[in-house]
This record gives sequence, C-alpha cells and structure tokens, in this order.
Amino acid sequence: QVQLVESGGGLVQAGGSLRLSCAASGRTFRSGTMAWFRQAPGKEREFVVGIRGIGESTTYADPVKGRFTISRDNAKNTVHLQMNSLRPEDTALYYCAASPTYGTTESASGYNYWGQGTQVTVSS
Repeated sequence: QVQLVESGGGLVQAGGSLRLSCAASGRTFRSGTMAWFRQAPGKEREFVVGIRGIGESTTYADPVKGRFTISRDNAKNTVHLQMNSLRPEDTALYYCAASPTYGTTESASGYNYWGQGTQVTVSS
C-alpha cells in the first residue's frame, strides 16, 4: 500500500521560512513525478511545484518562483519543499502528490497518490 506522509507545516510570520517534507512508502517514484499542491479555504487545489525523475527537472508555479525550492532524496524516497519569504497568501493546506509517470502535468488529475496534507499558516 502506497502512503505519502507530509510534515513540517506550521504557523510563521510573513517573511519567514518553513520546510515541508513528504515521505513515500510502498513504492519508489524515482522514475516518476512528485509534486506539491495547495488548497486555501474556499479555493480550488492549485499546483505549486513538481519534480521529475531523480530531480533533473522541476516546474514551479509563477507565484512561488524564486521563493520555494523543491528537492528530493531518492535514497529515502522523500521530497522536500523549502519555502522562504512566505506571504499571507501562501496560507493553505499543502498536499504531496506522486505519479509513477515521468510527466510535467500541473493538473491534480495526473497524480495517483496523495498525502493527507499539512497546514501552513502565514500571519501578516
């Protein structure tokens, strides 16, 4: 059974940093794609960033470019999201997602596996 478990969320002031982690178990995604999505109250789930293969290819959503950095530790089957210069509009429930397919999709429908989410709250 595949499981994705997120950690690292919390409350931070604007301008601060957080580091999210997503640990996968049950299978590896070294040849696939892992991504982070987020969903704020009253809004649809949106793509944040994706990383493909062993980390040679990444795609960032425009609102987070230059502030967020995704990385993966394939030996530990884990993905990290370093979030710097956080803004109140980054407040959301952040989800880890994974697909065995090497792709560039920013659509949630492209991912087979999802974590339960970790809350990030940025105060002004």
